[in-house]
Amino acid sequence: MAQDSGFLARWSQRKVQARQGGELPEMPAPLAAPAAAVVPAEAPPAAPEPATPPLPTLDDVTQLTGDSDFSRFVAPEVSGEVRNAALKKLFSDPHFNVMDGLDTYIDDYNKPDPLPAAMLRQMAQAAYLGLVSPETEPAQTGTPAAGLQLAPAAVMEPHDEDPDLRLQPLHDPGPPGPEPGTGGNAGGQC
Repeated sequence: MAQDSGFLARWSQRKVQARQGGELPEMPAPLAAPAAAVVPAEAPPAAPEPATPPLPTLDDVTQLTGDSDFSRFVAPEVSGEVRNAALKKLFSDPHFNVMDGLDTYIDDYNKPDPLPAAMLRQMAQAAYLGLVSPETEPAQTGTPAAGLQLAPAAVMEPHDEDPDLRLQPLHDPGPPGPEPGTGGNAGGQC
């Protein structure tokens, strides 16, 4: 292979020479602009470095206002106590305590949202659990007139706004007992 065939060829040759313990050739300088273009012939005199301001202290935090520049208080070299005090001062501004309406979990979900009594009366589970007293159906005192027939709509349940959310009646199986056909005299056979 040619010496300048590419990066991988040079890398491979250096790996082989390193395994054999030979001297590694010097790496060629990367292609760059001529040195004269990179470094100007006459460099301007170096300006004296400005004195670095002293690190802020807790006394400086007490003088902060809402319009102050907080950037020097969050620099990496500032102590954590001073940084935390400055941020606490910054976020105590009422500007940062305005609710934006996007706080979906701000409500107190520990407070119960009780169901209305009318809805509880419709729930079969509420009567079964004893949350409400079961309704007694009014006794029918008479029969409808012989020539008068009830329309099918009058026999149906009352109209619900959303039939998918209609509460189902309780089908209580009654007290537990032996199932038919499980015991000795099943079905009356001897």
